[in-house]
Amino acid sequence: MKFMLIMRDIDQAAVDAAENTDFEEIIAAMGAYNESMVNAGVLSDAAGLSDPSEGSVVDFSDDDPVATDGPYGELRELFNGFWIVEVSSQEEAVEWAKRAPLDAGSQMEVRRINGPEDFPQDNEWIQKEQEWIAEGTSSGQ
Repeated sequence: MKFMLIMRDIDQAAVDAAENTDFEEIIAAMGAYNESMVNAGVLSDAAGLSDPSEGSVVDFSDDDPVATDGPYGELRELFNGFWIVEVSSQEEAVEWAKRAPLDAGSQMEVRRINGPEDFPQDNEWIQKEQEWIAEGTSSGQ
């Protein structure tokens, strides 16, 4: 089973602390965490997200989607990055999340990624998606 570990800050103090921490120190801690997952054979993908001020939000509240620049309004919605791990259970995914080098004011959300078994296999779009994934088309390869 694949799970996404979603890193987010929920406390402004955590945001401030991260901004005042040596970037090389953060990279070293995250690199060691990633290496432990690679060595365990559970890491499928990972990425850090750029500063929220560089992002956009597309709001679907109106008839036509409206895009606005800049960060989300709520701190609890500031996602900083993610990992995708392939493990045997949610408990194992949670154990990996607990090992992340994060400080107080940060959280890690653990969500199972739906697999093909979660969708009707006779659906045209599900079948196309499986073909795209097999061909590497969905990742732009």
